[in-house]
Amino acid sequence: MPNRHTDTLFQLIKSLGKSEKRNFKLYINRTTASEELKIVQLFDALDKMDFYDEAMLLKKNKGIKKQQLSNLKAYLYKQILSSLRLINDESNIDIQLHEQMDYARILYNKGLYLQSLKVLDKMKEQAKSFNQLTYLQQALFFEKKIEGLYITRSLKNRAEELSKEADEVNDYLSAVSKLSNLALQLYGWYIKNGFARDDEEEEAVKNFLNDNLPANVQQLNGFYEKLYLYQCYCWKAFIRQDFLQYYRYTQKWVDIFEEEPYMIVIESGHYIKGMHNLMGSHFNLGNYQKLNDTLEKFEQFANSKTVQQNQNNLIQCFIYYTISLLNKHFISGKFSEGLLLIEGIEAKLKEYEIYLDRHRILVIYYKIACMYFGAGDFETTIDYLNKIINWKVDLRNDLQCYARLLHLIAHYELGNFQLLEYLAKSVYRFMAKMHNLSVVEEEMFKFLRKALSLPPNKLKPEFEKLLHKLKQFEHKPFETRAFMYLDVISWLESKISGVAVQEVTQQKYLGKK
Repeated sequence: MPNRHTDTLFQLIKSLGKSEKRNFKLYINRTTASEELKIVQLFDALDKMDFYDEAMLLKKNKGIKKQQLSNLKAYLYKQILSSLRLINDESNIDIQLHEQMDYARILYNKGLYLQSLKVLDKMKEQAKSFNQLTYLQQALFFEKKIEGLYITRSLKNRAEELSKEADEVNDYLSAVSKLSNLALQLYGWYIKNGFARDDEEEEAVKNFLNDNLPANVQQLNGFYEKLYLYQCYCWKAFIRQDFLQYYRYTQKWVDIFEEEPYMIVIESGHYIKGMHNLMGSHFNLGNYQKLNDTLEKFEQFANSKTVQQNQNNLIQCFIYYTISLLNKHFISGKFSEGLLLIEGIEAKLKEYEIYLDRHRILVIYYKIACMYFGAGDFETTIDYLNKIINWKVDLRNDLQCYARLLHLIAHYELGNFQLLEYLAKSVYRFMAKMHNLSVVEEEMFKFLRKALSLPPNKLKPEFEKLLHKLKQFEHKPFETRAFMYLDVISWLESKISGVAVQEVTQQKYLGKK
């Protein structure tokens, strides 16, 4: 697993580009007369380190005492942020609106109330134009303060107008807050549990959303109201494995950005996530052409200035582009071709390791393991699955379960029969503990236990029996998740026909074209 760097100052320094480091040095030299600042020494020392090691840091920098280190790090952290703040991104609406508010407060403190109100009016118009209602609320709050404390005579009936305007904004923000909370809770449920496993879980998710949606949900038409509402419906459909509805709402999610393109720059993170989910919906529905078209569009966006000049956007695009690129190879069955991508993916994982969340790393490792399995490299499959199995995290119980199941099948393919009986019992206990055993998994365990005692010439009829049983569940609710994580059908067909898994998958893909 990647080394999880926990030192915040080290992470911040490692996130800086060359121009940002140069800007920091210029900033620090302008603000002090000393050329031998300890914080510059500390900055340079941390910049040269590949990973944070406090003992090594103190050993190599004798001028920095252990008792000073905590205060020096805190001061350096603050100074770096101050230097970054001076690099004003004129295209960033947040910075522009913050600046307008700063100007309004400066004028207010000077006693220039009418000038302050004029700046606030400009700020309000800008906030409305870009759907930045939280900034509009701040402007209104400050405007009410000025009008309430001083007789400005700026406009007649201003009190009534301000009150009405403030109420409308508060109602909007209340709806947005409620919907964003709902979307986050549903997404959190999926991150922890994966797909709904039975009627009870499906009903619980459906009722949770229905019970908490705003009463006037049909009348909501603001950008953020629609964004979070579509996210709510998107996660509900995904958890329930209703992939057609999932596609419809991910498309709506992306469409609202297409209708207001300037919001792509303002809310890049939400746009990137929407595109990721749209590509995921095409994969779930097995629509290769739409996945390929959307992937090409996403690649163009990933090369745009909006992404290339923003580290966060760059990292998120790498994650989601990688996942969808791997998915594209899964649909077409081009597993050996997909292996050519792995070296580049691993290099990027190493480059971005201090930024990546554990959930995304688990997903990418599982997909890489599946790619090697499809290509027939079972030893490397096991290597990647071990990275997931041995990483003790309370995330994606479903992924942890299927990693163990694929791990078991890979050992079966390698003929490690002495291990299989022990592994089968261990995996069965783990999945049962997670309440994750479906009919499909039960049948697979029965087969594997039976197969251990059978001679090779009697295996084919057993493979055929298992395939016949599993095909009955291929399109049944709560059983389809097993086939999403692990293409057991193609594996069984390959064992019966005597051809590689990727050949079976490619034949299926060509048959659908």
